[in-house]
Amino acid sequence: MAALAGRTLFITGASRGIGREIALRAARDGANVAIAAKTVDPHPKLAGTIHTVAAEVEAAGGRALAIALDVRDEGAIAAAVARAVAAFGGLDILVNNASAISLTPTAATPARRFDLMMGVNVRATFLCSQACIPHLRRSPNPHILNLSPPLAMKAKWFAGHVAYTISKYGMSQCTLGMAEELRADGIAVNSLWPATTIATAAVEFNFPPEILAASRHPAIMAEAAHAIFASPSRETTGNFFLDEEVLRAAGVTDFSRYAVKPGVAPFKDLFVD
Repeated sequence: MAALAGRTLFITGASRGIGREIALRAARDGANVAIAAKTVDPHPKLAGTIHTVAAEVEAAGGRALAIALDVRDEGAIAAAVARAVAAFGGLDILVNNASAISLTPTAATPARRFDLMMGVNVRATFLCSQACIPHLRRSPNPHILNLSPPLAMKAKWFAGHVAYTISKYGMSQCTLGMAEELRADGIAVNSLWPATTIATAAVEFNFPPEILAASRHPAIMAEAAHAIFASPSRETTGNFFLDEEVLRAAGVTDFSRYAVKPGVAPFKDLFVD
């Protein structure tokens, strides 16, 4: 039986990018996937909605539930999690993938952008985890996965985008604290971050085209996430994983298949030494 067959995932920001890829990888195992994101109608510049991803999940062999969700709304989070549990009979995995980015220096970061990053990144991670914990306690192998970087208190990772780094490190601090807090419950809490830039809208719109060409496809993150979810939750918690390290441990040696442009050396992501 496939590792995630019959298991239920709740994925925020799943209408495109890494969230979508994680959903589709789980669907190929026969998983149930709650696709929770804001994009209900087609975006003029960005592909994907909760409905198109739900159709893709079903076509890949999974069961899907499309949920329109603004992760800044506490009540909406609780209602969305309740819908997923009612639809699928439980919850096994939470993926805190939704994220907002603004790589702007302090003087160029208006309060509304600061508040957006804090709300979508760290606050939503905390509140989604809080809403899911009672249900995860009933799962035989529960996981929370935060798409956030390893913690390294170095000035170079803050300078130039202080607000963004604070918000992403806040997600990682949720990993650090909740992993220990929930250890006795057997709920794994881990972070996953890409070793290289990933070809998502965030990279496309915030980095030069050369970096997009030197990026990897989101599928590498989905494969790494799948490997984490397949591991025993009581033995795999409190980690700050890099996608490449997870896959190397699983026996992968050739990463060229994930390259956007074969032959181009991959570009290291932010927060990776």
